[in-house]
Amino acid sequence: QVQLVESGGGTVQAGGSLRLSCTASGRTFIGNAMAWFRQGPGQEREFVAAINWDGENKSVEGRFTISRDNAKNIMYLQMNALKPEDTAVYYCAATDNYTSYYVFTWGYDYWGQGTQVTVSS
Repeated sequence: QVQLVESGGGTVQAGGSLRLSCTASGRTFIGNAMAWFRQGPGQEREFVAAINWDGENKSVEGRFTISRDNAKNIMYLQMNALKPEDTAVYYCAATDNYTSYYVFTWGYDYWGQGTQVTVSS
């Protein structure tokens, strides 16, 4: 059974940092694209960052850095200088096939359950 499990969320004050992890099990995602999305209260799920198997990546926030450890099947999202508007549930996602990353939710086949990030002012 394929699973993506996020961890590292929590409550932090504005200006603080968090590092989210997404641990994959059940199969390897070495050749697949992976991504982070987030969904705030009453909002649609939105793209945060994505990364290809070779490390090529895209992030909508210069404060956020996405990375992956293919040997461990883990993806990370380092978030710095957090703002209250970053408050959301953060989800990791992965494609089923060998493909470059997408910035849309429909491009991903596997999803984690999400981890809550709350930034207080």
